[in-house]
Amino acid sequence: MNPGMSWKDRLGAHLPLRFIAALCIIFSFWMPVGTYDDDVIFWGAFPQALITMLIGLGGLSVAPWVMLRMAALGLAAAALIMLPTAEFQMGLTASGFWLALVGVLLFAWIVMADLAAMKRNRWRDIAIPLIFGLLLVYLWQAVVIGFAVPKVLLPAPTAIATAIAAGTAMLWDDFAQTFLKSVLAGFVIGNAVGFLTALLADRYPFLQRGLLPLGNFASAVPIIGIAPIMVMWFGFGWESKSAVVVLMIFFPMLVNALAGLQAADRMSLDLMRSYGASYAETLLKLRLPSALPFIFNALKINSPLALIGAIVAEFFGSPTAGMGFRINIENARMGLDVVWATIAVAAVAGSAFYGIIALLERAFTFWHPSYRAQN
Repeated sequence: MNPGMSWKDRLGAHLPLRFIAALCIIFSFWMPVGTYDDDVIFWGAFPQALITMLIGLGGLSVAPWVMLRMAALGLAAAALIMLPTAEFQMGLTASGFWLALVGVLLFAWIVMADLAAMKRNRWRDIAIPLIFGLLLVYLWQAVVIGFAVPKVLLPAPTAIATAIAAGTAMLWDDFAQTFLKSVLAGFVIGNAVGFLTALLADRYPFLQRGLLPLGNFASAVPIIGIAPIMVMWFGFGWESKSAVVVLMIFFPMLVNALAGLQAADRMSLDLMRSYGASYAETLLKLRLPSALPFIFNALKINSPLALIGAIVAEFFGSPTAGMGFRINIENARMGLDVVWATIAVAAVAGSAFYGIIALLERAFTFWHPSYRAQN
């Protein structure tokens, strides 16, 4: 949205869609939102939720600035979640609940469209995916509550958050066992071995013909086939999980690093030769810098692969801690809230790990044309 727009222009943006969304919420006030003991329940049975929704609806309808509409959207969404409590019978949310949900989703669409129309900046680039992600979680919560999905099939996000709060110490021990020990060790070793092997294959081309087919074969072996073998070889500790990680990420690093080393500009290579540069000088001053985008690409690919490999490997034998161990045990005990809590921790850890590598990539390859084109 153009910062120079007038107050009336800001207010009138997406006016038809905003009008439809407001009508959906307003009409929901006259429709039942659920039943309890065969009694029809309306919004009036929840005065706090009703007041919150009215304030949110007012802000979404008349606020000319996107920041105010974001705050109003949060109020409207919170009010809808307040409605279905334990008083509702199983699966008996009614038309008023779903109509209000449609209105909230339409307003969320409007807010994201307003953000997308703004001049590009770091705040906007963070806000749009954040709102979209929160919207998916919100929709998950609303659908689970609205259809009264049993906890053993799919727990609500609030139940998962409760499980995280109640089991923080346990989840931290699992995270330390899986991520801080197995994943990081395997990630460092696997990438280092893959990179050094790529240097050897680049220096001695005959190794490419022998190593690449073997690496392709190793990467095609299913993890459920090699994990039990690694447990038998290295025991039930983190070492066997790191070994699985090394096998999983070795080949992506080898292929990407080798491609990067061979991607140096031919004219630059000829210039280095004309200056009488040795192989080591050419490698350090030209070929390695040219290969950095490829190497970071391999690191970004390997970051989720390492976490997946360590978690799956723990299914086949681990000490009394670890994310894979926790998922396996709690799934057998029907503790699906703890299973999803562990999945949430793994997802956050994997995303943060990927994000750190992406930041390092930007710091070391800022000169690359792909970054210059974005500025």
